Amino acid sequence: MTTKMLSQLTRETTRMNDQPLNAQLRKATAADIPQIRELIDASVRGLQAQDYTPAQIEGALQSVYGVDSQLIADGTYFVAEIADSDRSRIVACGGWSKRKTLYGGDQYSGREDSLLDPAHDAAKIRAFFVHPEFARRGLGTLILEACENAAILAGFTRLEMGATLSGVPFYRARGYAEIENQEVPLGNGHTLAIVKMAKAITG
Repeated sequence: MTTKMLSQLTRETTRMNDQPLNAQLRKATAADIPQIRELIDASVRGLQAQDYTPAQIEGALQSVYGVDSQLIADGTYFVAEIADSDRSRIVACGGWSKRKTLYGGDQYSGREDSLLDPAHDAAKIRAFFVHPEFARRGLGTLILEACENAAILAGFTRLEMGATLSGVPFYRARGYAEIENQEVPLGNGHTLAIVKMAKAITG
């Protein structure tokens, strides 16, 4: 996806109290990894507590959730940032993938990074996280649209993901359908329920 296309997708989003939020969308770089890690931790603890137990959240943060540096290297991971005092702050992230891994950061043992074939395979929607302070302000939609458009440009006509229980309503509202319920084993002996979802896309 070109810089011009990212600029066109970037838009002003608003809070429920109509305070403006000017978020800029761009591709993530390796230098963003420390901020992304902090964002993931805050997002999971703040937004998934109603769907998962504390033990599940701790186990998922240790063994499943995390930065996928392959997405960053592939140029398929995006961050949304806002001006915060004298620096920019990353408040949301998410990406898509042309590789077989459905979910999981670098530490996840179930990765399979071989390339997908756009003619037969579905591209993956991956690792969406929004800071709790900026939830429900359009950032997830902004990033999802960028991912879908980039996947279309790469020749894909289908998308799929492993959605958290917290994310299912968001993806359902954007045209994704549930396919399969899965239980992901965690390193602390617990499991994490996720939902495989899919959507057909066209240019």
